[in-house]
Formats: sequence, C-alpha cells, structure tokens
Amino acid sequence: MTKTIYILNGPNLNLLGKRQPDIYGHATLEDVEALCASAAKDAGCDIVFCQSNHEGDLIDWIHEARDAASGIVINPAAFTHTSVAILDALNTFDGPVVEIHISQVHKREAFRHHSYVSMRADGVLAGFGIDGYAMAVSQVAKMIPA
Repeated sequence: MTKTIYILNGPNLNLLGKRQPDIYGHATLEDVEALCASAAKDAGCDIVFCQSNHEGDLIDWIHEARDAASGIVINPAAFTHTSVAILDALNTFDGPVVEIHISQVHKREAFRHHSYVSMRADGVLAGFGIDGYAMAVSQVAKMIPA
C-alpha cells in the first residue's frame, strides 16, 4: 500500500509568487506542489495537495486525513497564530505532522512567534523558502511507520 502525505496550505498561499515576493519569493503554489510531488516520489509516497483561505476547509482535510493519510505537512499561514480549532483537529490525527513556514517567522513581527500548531507538530521548518516543503515531505516519509 502506498503511503499518502497530505500537504495542507492556509490562507493567502494561493497568491504565492505575487504577494510580498521579498518575503516569500517568486515561486508559485504550483511550483511548491511540483516540488512536493517530486520529494514524495523519491520517498515512495503519494501526496494530496490542498490550499484554502478558509479555516473549516483545513479542518475538514485534517479529518479526512485520519483515514486517508499516513502523515501531514501543514503550512497553516496566518492560522498558525490564531487557530485552536486547527490544533484540536491535528490532535485527532495519529500520524506524523510537520509544520512548515516559507519565511523565518522568528525574524518577523512578534505575533508570528507563537504557533498553536507547534503544540502538535512533530517538527517545524521555517525560513528555508519553498525548499522547506521538500524537506518536510522527506522527513514525514521517514517518520511513517513501515
């Protein structure tokens, strides 16, 4: 059976490459998806790649992942700092979870230094640009029990 990793992206990531390229770079979300697909293939996994500007969609995908995925990579974006609901949903998921941020959030505004998601994440990657996604996929694949 192929292992599946859900890659979940929060608000405004649909504007990647257009929104604040000085912080987030010029790569698009489609570039991120291709990078993740390549990393997953190298690790012998499949991906389900999702993005929404709506908190409830992310929660629904986390619930879906309980039965359909072996691991989760999540960039909750601004929900990182506000969503107890996403934390609660992640706490229902038994597999590995890695939190990812394109920018180095600890070099930014103070409110970005707190993450509810980190309370559940098995690892956090921040500041590696979109390459952090490939690192996260690779690491989640290694953390999935055989």
